[in-house]
Amino acid sequence: MAVKPIRLFGDPVLTTPAAEVTTFDKELRKLVKDLTDTMLDAPGAGLAAPQLGVSLRVFTYDVDDVVGHLINPVLDLSDEMQEGDEGCLSVPELAFNTRRSMRVVAKGMNMHGEPVVIEGSELLARAIQHETDHLDGIMFIDRLDAETRKEAMKAIREAEWFGEPAPQVKLSPHRISSRWL
Repeated sequence: MAVKPIRLFGDPVLTTPAAEVTTFDKELRKLVKDLTDTMLDAPGAGLAAPQLGVSLRVFTYDVDDVVGHLINPVLDLSDEMQEGDEGCLSVPELAFNTRRSMRVVAKGMNMHGEPVVIEGSELLARAIQHETDHLDGIMFIDRLDAETRKEAMKAIREAEWFGEPAPQVKLSPHRISSRWL
């Protein structure tokens, strides 16, 4: 079992768009296994590669006892919407009402480079949208209305897992020579 640490809110990799996968090799298959093992251990309904610190367009999901993965996803979303609590393994123990499309058709590839189409509604649609957002550098809290987002940020700042603020860098009052740069 290859359970890896999950990056938490505040890590820059979570807000950086991930690169498209172009090489379907043993290393990619290991990444899919690590994602799957970590997601199942957490447990979660999905996990994206950036959450393990890998900036590639890969995610896994586990919904209604169906475990799978998708690489380089492209989504077609329904106009019909759903509302419901949504959480994230990178924002542990917190969930907020999030609006998502009710249905999704996701096209991409599997770990062997073969085309895959996943059609889902409700929780599967929510999970696929959530994980694809991670690949685009979007956190689910970015999807919240202003009032709920404010509440979410307050809860995150108060969470036990939330790290200390970044240290303040003091600038030298002395002139810095360009030869040292």
